[in-house]
Amino acid sequence: MHLKRKYLLSWFIVTIMIVIAIKPTNGQNASDLKFNEILVINDSSNIDDFGMHSSWIEIFNSAHNTVDIGGCYLTDDLSNPTKYWIPAGDPITKIPSQCYILFWADNKPTRGIKHLNFELKGANVIALFDASGKNMIDKLEITTPQKADVSFGVINNETREWGFLDHITPASNNDYSKKASAGEEFVKMDPTGIGMAITSMAFVFFSLVILFIAFKFLGRMSSKSLKKNQKTESIEAKVVANAEELSGEVNAAIAMSLFLYYNELHDHENTVLTIQKVSRNYSPWSSKIYTLRKNPR
Repeated sequence: MHLKRKYLLSWFIVTIMIVIAIKPTNGQNASDLKFNEILVINDSSNIDDFGMHSSWIEIFNSAHNTVDIGGCYLTDDLSNPTKYWIPAGDPITKIPSQCYILFWADNKPTRGIKHLNFELKGANVIALFDASGKNMIDKLEITTPQKADVSFGVINNETREWGFLDHITPASNNDYSKKASAGEEFVKMDPTGIGMAITSMAFVFFSLVILFIAFKFLGRMSSKSLKKNQKTESIEAKVVANAEELSGEVNAAIAMSLFLYYNELHDHENTVLTIQKVSRNYSPWSSKIYTLRKNPR
């Protein structure tokens, strides 16, 4: 039972380590990619690598790890989810944490990975599918008539509300206004600091309670294990003591058994055969010396 508990504890620790190791990996999947901004009518705004004013799509990586968009699909037709396959294995498809990537919807895929095989003019929807081409990651319906050189993007990152932006922000955050930090917001809610003090003390006491419960549990487990080991050792000592304490009758019986065993191995016989070894190696059958007496009279 003690070994079984050790094995269970070891497996529990290994499982926790595996979960911790896998957790960052799960954060690197494509499900964290979101459409962030589009520009359908680009008359005089930013240009691509070829100096052309083309429509573009901005995708945001909301994860806290780098995500590779390579292998996914972009489409403007939900009935054809695998319309444009984003080539995998290229460094430019890797989007760092909280960063953006820009795709040009110019229907000229021969110009590079970031150039799609469809245009946004006349499109009613755009969608991003995972590498299987079956699971939709994000979708944007373009129902509002678009304006020239005015991008349509996320106004509020928390609510994911969309609307026309005052300025185009390709490959950057749409909301560039000054915002209060988390500390400033907390000061507004708790100007005296009482809430902060209570929260800190509660956290400390809660941690101490958790530690107390954990150590108490470990102490009980150790105590049970120690008592079990002591009980096993006492039983073994009693068995050894009982085995060593032999009465005189038992010793006498053992001695008699050994004596009889060693002295009655063979039956007593009256006839004794004596074999005398011949001093010569040749055959004595034809020799007459053995028929003569050694001491003749």
